[in-house]
Amino acid sequence: MPPAVVLVTGVSRWLGGALAAELAADPTIERIIGVDTVPPSQEMLRRLGRTEFVRADIRNPLIGKVITAASVDTVVHMNISSSPANAGGRTPMKELNVIGTMQLLAACQRAQSVRRVVLKSTSAVYGASSRDPAVFTEAMQARRVPSGGFAKDSVDIEGYIRSFSRRRPDTDVAVLRFTNFIGPRIDSLLTGFFRMPVVPTALGYDARVQLLHEDDALAVLVRATTGDFSGTVNVGGEGTLLLSQAIRRLGRVQVPVPTPALGSVGRISRRFGFVDYSPEQMRFLNFGRVVDTTVLRTEFGYTPRYTTASALDDYARTVRPVVSPELIDSATGGLRRVVDRVGSTADAVGDRLRPAPPAPGLRAVRDA
Repeated sequence: MPPAVVLVTGVSRWLGGALAAELAADPTIERIIGVDTVPPSQEMLRRLGRTEFVRADIRNPLIGKVITAASVDTVVHMNISSSPANAGGRTPMKELNVIGTMQLLAACQRAQSVRRVVLKSTSAVYGASSRDPAVFTEAMQARRVPSGGFAKDSVDIEGYIRSFSRRRPDTDVAVLRFTNFIGPRIDSLLTGFFRMPVVPTALGYDARVQLLHEDDALAVLVRATTGDFSGTVNVGGEGTLLLSQAIRRLGRVQVPVPTPALGSVGRISRRFGFVDYSPEQMRFLNFGRVVDTTVLRTEFGYTPRYTTASALDDYARTVRPVVSPELIDSATGGLRRVVDRVGSTADAVGDRLRPAPPAPGLRAVRDA
């Protein structure tokens, strides 16, 4: 049965607002209610169409009155902050993510009209470490449990949603574990990282990166809201790229930095507003993370239009390169040819200096 009244949290951000706008264009849905602590921009308000915006804080128990009064049957929880800078600090960020989710789920539990909850989660719940498997499936857990920040908040939030599901078995719950978003309109931690003209990376590491285009993320959210899938699903584009490859394709300059020095680099980048490093983000930039998307394609029923590589290429159209990718490829190819030539010369010299094998007669004497 399609939803009748949908409540979407976090509509002032691009993805939450885009979801509300898509749902508002669906005539089978009676009402769409958008909730956030700050009003959307004028441009976003125009896109929201018939969405009813309610300025409310999900950390306040009054959110329950909004759900009950409107007889909301589907709740899409998008108001989860991944950056302390956007939330006003780590403490407000944790309150919004953890306390806000607890209050929202408590309100959903009391409202008998609610029959479906969709959670925008993250693949960061799998952590990032040197002991990680090649790909994470939905049944796997982190080899190194996140100890703080956005990843730890997301682990706690998924724990609350599982508890809610046990208390309200009559309610369908869909948990969407998204990989890193990228695209020309969305603002994420990774896009902030890639916007830096000089990109610092950990010396000796080259993480595998799996990306999801913003259009595919939106399509998955719409399908999860209007469909009947229940359970947990990894959401990401096909294929991976090495972090160095992604930086080179965007025409950025990569600067490998010893790992202990990344903390200082993070403070500098935070001061200039590029990206807010945290320990789990640094581990991700060291080791990377890749998820299996079989459930997405076979059970959820969606195949992303963009691969990891094509999603990055689409984002690259909006980024002015510091150095031409062709120039980087040319320099890299030239350096590779020099290395190969030096290696071939060294092999030839080694062959000339290697002692010749003894004559058969001498070997017979020695064997005797």
